[in-house]
Amino acid sequence: MVQQGLELTTRRFVLRPITRADASPLHDLWASPGVRRFLWDDQVIAIERTQEAIEQSQHLFREYQYGLWGAWSIDGLTLDGFAGMWPFREPAAVELLFGVAERLWGNGCATEMAEAVIAYCFDSLAMSVVRASTDAANMASIRVLEKLGFDSVYRSTVGGLDTVFYELARRAV
Repeated sequence: MVQQGLELTTRRFVLRPITRADASPLHDLWASPGVRRFLWDDQVIAIERTQEAIEQSQHLFREYQYGLWGAWSIDGLTLDGFAGMWPFREPAAVELLFGVAERLWGNGCATEMAEAVIAYCFDSLAMSVVRASTDAANMASIRVLEKLGFDSVYRSTVGGLDTVFYELARRAV
């Protein structure tokens, strides 16, 4: 993974902070049935909600140097996924977030995108731990988190959903 400023590069993707110009492809990705199932509890959100998320992400990058990256194909033509650090719940807990276009499922893309963000968190932001959570029914995300080395730390009902919480501690080099 190569990092230049806030742009992250992996073998197959260029991850860059999402911008207003990304609203349409990001909304299309978020509205796809497989992605929205767990990300938006199967709701098709309005484009305005996508635009609000982009504005929140831009604020997060300005304030904390993290937010939501769009994962573009290496040729820069298609938005293939997203990954980032996002505040969830009240009080806010900053957690890893990722998703991949359905056509790329099962090819290690989510792991690759998430690895880039995790490395950025540890190396550039000096975080000692990265946290994540997912619906207990989201077996694909659970497999990605376990593949990345996350440990399950507890399970709880949050907003009526059975949720599993994970942590990945920075390893001594």
